[in-house]
Amino acid sequence: MAETPPPASSPPPDPAAVGANELGVVPILMYHQLAAVPDSEYDQTPAKFRAELDRLYRENYRPVTAAAYISGAVDLPAGTHPVVLTFDDSTLSQLTFTADGQVAPDTAIGILEQFRTEHPDFAPTATFYVNNEPFGNDPRALSWLAAHGYEIGAHTASHANLAQLDSTGVQRELADNVRAIVSAAPGRVRTMALPLGISPADRALATAGSWDGTNYAFEAVMLVGSNPAPSHYGDLDPTAVPRIRSGATPVDFDSTYWLDRLAADPQQRYTSDGNPQQISFPARLSGTLNSRWSGQAKPY
Repeated sequence: MAETPPPASSPPPDPAAVGANELGVVPILMYHQLAAVPDSEYDQTPAKFRAELDRLYRENYRPVTAAAYISGAVDLPAGTHPVVLTFDDSTLSQLTFTADGQVAPDTAIGILEQFRTEHPDFAPTATFYVNNEPFGNDPRALSWLAAHGYEIGAHTASHANLAQLDSTGVQRELADNVRAIVSAAPGRVRTMALPLGISPADRALATAGSWDGTNYAFEAVMLVGSNPAPSHYGDLDPTAVPRIRSGATPVDFDSTYWLDRLAADPQQRYTSDGNPQQISFPARLSGTLNSRWSGQAKPY
């Protein structure tokens, strides 16, 4: 049975009553291909992806985008925990359409949307880190994602190893990627994920730069591994945000490891107080609050 948070229409309860801890850690899960027979330790099977969603739901996690996480715009019912679902490489296993224009059911989006119908209180948002010509270069894909509340992030134009490029090459890869995204789905591209988890020699260029008249400025740069991310309100380096691998084959510090660990020690995870206007946490954690948020702090 899933834990049952208070109804969304109710006034938020006392933070202590739900064990609110908005200085706790947030799992940012990283997915790549979905495949019935995985080719890589980074791949996940559709069945195991569904099972992981079931587990997240039972344990009272609720999805938010990477952009919502990094900006502190986490508005969830009291007692629930944010989780960020991220997908790299914009493959057809993540999103493709059937002959009649519907989302294919065994893709990541198909599974997420079906989960929405089964669990209306689990809005299946996610962040997709795309390259140029994403999802088989289907012109419908990016606009569909944007229209249905999914975030589109940058992953370079050609999945480049940024450490092997000079400063112009790095900026070309990212600016060209942003240009392609915005042309298909107008709006700001707010976060990016490093291909292979590798930073450029000048790390600042992963965050901001310009090429051929196109500027980019990301609020967060996502790594590959391998632990939960700090609360946005705490000690967070937005230029190096950790993620947790989810794959069909168990590896060290994967999603099963961390979800087990957080279930065994739930006070470590971010637990919402249900009030986006304040930041609630046990008073013993006051020293970990970033001072810029002190005006909204509600220790107990």
